[in-house]
Amino acid sequence: MSRSIKYITLIVLFGLLVLIRFFEDILFYDPYLNFFQNDYLYIDSPRREVAKLVAFTTLRYSLNAVISLAILFIVFKDRSIIKFSIIVFTIAYVVLILGYLYFVVNPKQEDYYLFFNLRRFLIQPIILILLLPAFYYHKLTKS
Repeated sequence: MSRSIKYITLIVLFGLLVLIRFFEDILFYDPYLNFFQNDYLYIDSPRREVAKLVAFTTLRYSLNAVISLAILFIVFKDRSIIKFSIIVFTIAYVVLILGYLYFVVNPKQEDYYLFFNLRRFLIQPIILILLLPAFYYHKLTKS
């Protein structure tokens, strides 16, 4: 793959991540979007359909994960990095969705800040932001 095609592909993939974020209100069911934009520490948790919320959160996590894996593959061209990343994304999903479900089912005002931050890992490509420099550093020290 030539350098220009590589950079164009990366721009398109990062653009897809931005589009997911930009159109999140339209694409995904998430009553917590408006909730966390307001003064959430002082109001009650919004009404929600738990199954629908988990399904859309899973969809969003999956889209971000697939795009993130594509970015990692284009940047590093190493299947072992992709295999390891798939394991990281899978374990992270299981741990995060269990915590997410706990906070959705048992909303308490004192837990909102922790819930807000846990939710961010599910709906934003934070794992990509952690893995890119980690693999880059690993590649530098390996060479």
